[in-house]
Formats: sequence, structure tokens, C-alpha cells
Amino acid sequence: MKHTTVGRVATVFGLGALISFAAVSIGGAMANVLDDVDRMADSANQFLMSLSDQERARAAWTFEDEERLRFHFVPDETYERYGFPLEDMTAEQGRLAHALLQTGLSQSGHMTVNEIIQLEAILEEREGGGQFSRDPDLYYVSVFGTPSTDGTWAWRFEGHHLSLHFTIIEGEITVSAPTFLSASPAEVMEGPYTGLRPLGPLEDAGRALLASLDASQRAVAIIEDVAPTNIVRGVELMPDPLSPVGIEASALGARQQDLLMEIIEVYVSVMSDDIAALRRIKLQEDGVENFTFAWAGGTLYGEVSYFRVQGPSFLIEFDHTQRDPNHVHSGWRDFDGDFGRDVLREHLDGQAH
Repeated sequence: MKHTTVGRVATVFGLGALISFAAVSIGGAMANVLDDVDRMADSANQFLMSLSDQERARAAWTFEDEERLRFHFVPDETYERYGFPLEDMTAEQGRLAHALLQTGLSQSGHMTVNEIIQLEAILEEREGGGQFSRDPDLYYVSVFGTPSTDGTWAWRFEGHHLSLHFTIIEGEITVSAPTFLSASPAEVMEGPYTGLRPLGPLEDAGRALLASLDASQRAVAIIEDVAPTNIVRGVELMPDPLSPVGIEASALGARQQDLLMEIIEVYVSVMSDDIAALRRIKLQEDGVENFTFAWAGGTLYGEVSYFRVQGPSFLIEFDHTQRDPNHVHSGWRDFDGDFGRDVLREHLDGQAH
């Protein structure tokens, strides 16, 4: 059966819809998020209880352990990765691991993650015996602290081209970050999965906004003729905002602003509905007029290119890596909120008073 991303385009929340969303109370959103925390805690505990003591020692850490802040999306051969991998799980443990993953993702987000994992098998067929292991079972689950509905803990799902982090502070989930979603091949060109594009909606949204710009707007938005070889902020533990270049949302027309929000919404809608709701509230607080869009490299499909969307609190990057237009990396970073830093800081400040 042929698998494509047709029909799996993210729900679009344009600028007007986002502003209207501000009418939803933060208190109401937080009440809904308790459902997410309940599901996460229950799923994490079921997963941990399914492990032997030896297996649990590989999967579980304290919340304070430095391992919680380690992350990368490269193959295992270039990064020493810890946690309990799918390849060592029983069928039931694997089911429970994916059940936990589903608590943090939307249905379409879980599909995207599964498609990225599926690409490992395609790479193995293409590169078998090469420099890197390509194994759809080399994805690791890690839990930090004791899962509960009112405590502070975190969990991670990570492997090649994926790094997903969820942090719960005193029973309240933070907006999930950092998040990395990448794909190689970006589009499957042959075989039974021809047309599969896990990150197709993200690339298409970026290109749609670029295509909508007139000549004067393009002159501002296109910052370089040559794209960088990777996402710029990468895996810096505490990323600083990039230079405020590109075109500001305030310089875009109404339809173009909606196209800008479509890029953001692709990433937002990867997460569960409740987590996405919190992120949209944060976007509203940032002020859409303060967002910028920047492009580098070729402007046509098949050409090496890069784009980013940046706001006061977040950064989205998308890049064709290694000069290979069929290998893409992308990431979402929260400047103050990665790993729940902002919420943790507020919580500790509150305790100090």
C-alpha cells in the first residue's frame, strides 16, 4: 500500500483565529491539561512497572540528574545515548512505550513520529552495512523523577532524527521543548512508500509563505543566497535568539500572516490538544506582530534551502542538511522554556518567598 502525507495536513490556525483563541481563559486551558498529566502519569507508571529492576535502572533517573538535559537527534554512533530502547523491550513494553508517547502527541503528531521512525528501515535497505546503524528499534524512553499527577518529573523519547521532551512541574505540564523532527529521505522516491514525506507539511507551509511575497518583501525575507548546512541553533543547551533578520509579521498582509501562522501551527499541532492550547496562549502573549520569517538558499523545490520563524520566546528552524535536498532537519526551541526552565524558575522563586 502506498503511504503519503496527502490528507494529513495540520489544522490551520490563522492570525485571526489565534487572536480569537485568546478569549479562552488560561485557567480553562490549565484545567484541561490536568487530563494530559493524568494520562502521562498513568502511562509512565504502567511502563515503568512493566520493567524488571535491571531494565528500570536503564530507563529511570532522578529529575535532578544531568541526563535530563542531554539531547541530540544524530545517530547513536556519533552520540552516546542512554535510556531503555525499543529493541530491548518485549511486545507489551513496546506497546506501553508508544502509549506513553501518544499522551504527549496529537494523532497526526504520532503519525509523523512513526513515519520518521519508519524511514530508518528504508535507510537500512538503501545503506545497509554503511557507517551508521539504521534501526527503527533504536529509540529510547527515559523517565526522570516519579510520575505523578501533582509532582515534578519529566520523560523523553529520543533516537535518530527525533528528540521529544515533556516536563511536568508540580502537576502542571510545561509547553514541550526542545523538539526535533527530521527526515532522511525527506521524500521517499521509490518503493512501496513512494511519496512519504513526514515533514512535507512544514516545508510546504514555508514555501507557500515565500511564494506569496512580492519582490520588495522577498528582498527583506531572503537573508542569504546559500543555506546553512544544518539548523543554526542545533542542540545548544540554552539557545540565544538569532539575529532579528527577515521580514516581520507586521510587514505582511493578512493572508500572508495566516501563511506564517500555518508554519507555526504545523509544529504546534504535533503535540496533544491540551499542550497545543498552552502553546497557542504563549504565542498570543508573544504578540504575532513580533514574529519574523527568514529564508536562505534556493527558492524552488529540490534546491537546498533553509527557513526560520522566530518570536520573542521561540524559534522554528527547517534546513536541508549536508547540501542534500532530500535530507532535512527541523527543530522548535523555547528560549526560556526548554526543559521547563521558566516554570521551574517561577516555582522556585515562589518557594523562596
